[in-house]
Amino acid sequence: MLPQIIPESNYLMRMADGTIKQVNPFTGTEVWTVPGRGNRPLGVSAPNPKPLDPAQHDAHCSFCTRHYLETPPEKARLVKTSEGFTTLRHLHAEELFDTVAEFRRIPNLFEIVSFDYWQKNFGYQIPDSMEAHKCSYLASEAGRQHVLQVVEQRLKASGLDEAARNRLSVDERLQLANAFFGGGHEVIVARRHLIDGATHDHQLASSGTLTPEEHYQYLRFTIDALRDLYINNRYVRYVAVFQNWLKPAGASFDHLHKQLVAIDERGVQNEMELHRVRDNPNIYNEAAVNFASYRNLVVAENDHAIAYAGFGHRYPTLEIFSKSERSQPWNHSPEELRSMSDLVHGCHAAAGSDIPCNEEWYYKPPDVDVPMPWRILIKWRVSTPAGFEGGTKIYVNTIDPETLRDRVVPKLFQLKNEGRIAPMKIAFECPCVPNCLRYNPAVRQRESSHPEFPPLSGGPSPGES
Repeated sequence: MLPQIIPESNYLMRMADGTIKQVNPFTGTEVWTVPGRGNRPLGVSAPNPKPLDPAQHDAHCSFCTRHYLETPPEKARLVKTSEGFTTLRHLHAEELFDTVAEFRRIPNLFEIVSFDYWQKNFGYQIPDSMEAHKCSYLASEAGRQHVLQVVEQRLKASGLDEAARNRLSVDERLQLANAFFGGGHEVIVARRHLIDGATHDHQLASSGTLTPEEHYQYLRFTIDALRDLYINNRYVRYVAVFQNWLKPAGASFDHLHKQLVAIDERGVQNEMELHRVRDNPNIYNEAAVNFASYRNLVVAENDHAIAYAGFGHRYPTLEIFSKSERSQPWNHSPEELRSMSDLVHGCHAAAGSDIPCNEEWYYKPPDVDVPMPWRILIKWRVSTPAGFEGGTKIYVNTIDPETLRDRVVPKLFQLKNEGRIAPMKIAFECPCVPNCLRYNPAVRQRESSHPEFPPLSGGPSPGES
């Protein structure tokens, strides 16, 4: 059954009593904001922050710098040198502590979609280059012991008792390590657990505490992993990219990291959107960015990206769209990537480190025949769906889009004035030109032949002095 077209008048409505009703134009999700239910603190408070123990420096969790050997063998790391950032690939166990990784790319110890899934359902085999690295890594005593130690950790966590573990031969244990070298669930881990100069354990390092350059490198390094996952497994139809920040948002550790999960389907969200974009190829302009600008929901904009307070979401959501003609992040230019990074970083910084949130990436799956823009959603996990939502499928979002905008915009101006985020236009400074997303070839062709705002006779073009 095809999804019905949702009229624009339903996207965002304010009732006489102040109740705000929203409908997501892509998913049909219905959301209400009821007056008075949003007047409560949003962040995760730390009632009794503890002073840091100097002996625990860089050793607060398994993702920390002193615990490289507690995670599976890394696939790559990004290190900072006097000449900038450099990617090191396929380091051996003996080399892990020779450099400090600003960001590490490691297999997830507990995969959502396992290596066995790909092997048994599709006959997937590790590519030759990965097999060669695995053999090279296991050839050293340090590498072999590292892998066996992590396999033992995984077996214990899976609930296998000691007697059953002891019955496994070394070769059987090493066979389980194929997932570490050829699996499709990866984690991008940042260096810091706490901000530089932290004195107490609640001073966590989040996306917003990175510098704009660090955040750009974080995003670029993630995209490098995303592209590799497609290249190394031809059965992958989509790679989900997401970030869970803080335990209420699903994080195992309160240590900054992104995850990438390869799957053999496009996913329900993409399938729903495909029907809508085939009916209206310009829907992402008309039902997203244009509508947001007409309702003054745009919070920031730069040359290649635009961010606004989203509508029709279960949680308060900031949406950041790439304006690029290209539909997939790995095909973006460095300038386009940096523009996306700067707005995502700014939105995280405006939220602060104490608000649990999910960062979700959406882009055109490789086997899709229609263009779709890359966009990133940041969802503040400040409420818990309960019985009302389950019984009605109407979700209560305690912060409406206008209130979200009014919380974020002043903070963005403050951060911009302090030089903590990259230069960008904020709120009323944004040009908000209609159809600014250039993914749609029809819009690009129309604009090139018939500019929306031609120069005035005898005067400069808009924006010129």
